[in-house]
Amino acid sequence: MALKAELHCHIEGAASPELVAEQARKYGVDASPYIRDGAFVWSDFTSFLAAYDFSASLFRSEEDYARLADSYLTSLARDGAIYSEIFISPDHAATAGLSPGAYTDALGEGMRRAQARTGIEARMIVVGIRHLGVGPVEAAARFAARCRHPLVAGFGMAGEERAGDLEDFVRAFEIAREAGLGITLHAGELVGAASVAAALDHVRPSRIGHGVRAAEDPDLVRRIADSGVVLECCPGSNIALQVFPGFAEHPFRALRDAGCKVTLNSDDPPYFRTSLKREYEIAATHFGMSEKDLTAITRTAVEAAFADRKTKAALLGRLGR
Repeated sequence: MALKAELHCHIEGAASPELVAEQARKYGVDASPYIRDGAFVWSDFTSFLAAYDFSASLFRSEEDYARLADSYLTSLARDGAIYSEIFISPDHAATAGLSPGAYTDALGEGMRRAQARTGIEARMIVVGIRHLGVGPVEAAARFAARCRHPLVAGFGMAGEERAGDLEDFVRAFEIAREAGLGITLHAGELVGAASVAAALDHVRPSRIGHGVRAAEDPDLVRRIADSGVVLECCPGSNIALQVFPGFAEHPFRALRDAGCKVTLNSDDPPYFRTSLKREYEIAATHFGMSEKDLTAITRTAVEAAFADRKTKAALLGRLGR
């Protein structure tokens, strides 16, 4: 089994149906509209967001968040993952009634528990939510820059890609970059190649979340390959959300063959009936990736990680570098 690494997972979206159901019982909330037969219930992007927000609302205390991070990372390690980066949101913390600092500390505690038990390394990427507007995204960047938590290693932007003008968010990324944080952002998922080009033009990230719609523009694909920007690909998520009709139409293999640096990630795994393990299986079954190819993809992820050099060197050592 190939060792695995993940760069793109929203921690609230990683809560299993079983854990969410337990949280619902804990708080006396009816989960039946959103969980049925051990799976999340949704039919389109709007109902997916409703199920996601319901589940996220059930994590309300510091111990809830510590348990969430511990549970997810332990499951990843069980499937052969040696490294994970999770997206965390100060805006979710506010909804839960926690300060961003308490929320981050709680997730960090869960990460430490999982590492002590399994050896998995993990880091956090603070994200601003694009559709909430420029102010909240800049506030998230300022928090990321000043929090100084040892496991906060990056800043990104998630949310509705069609909201706002990307140029208006540039200052947020400058705040994070000046603080030495790694930079990524969602682009080229529900919106086409132009969103990826805009991300490269205005933000200059080292990684792009998804980015797969870049395949619509051969010149842009060449630009990505030449620049070395890493794509955080989430094939299972893309098919579940009907970004592409099926794996045969998914551009993962074509992007890799064109020289782009690609990685495999689960995004919001239980909602899309996937896992990091399944993403690697998809790559083998549908994209013709060999065991050697999959290890190379893991190596790309580790090299692109926002962790410190010593941690990355140790992880690369485990891959046989």
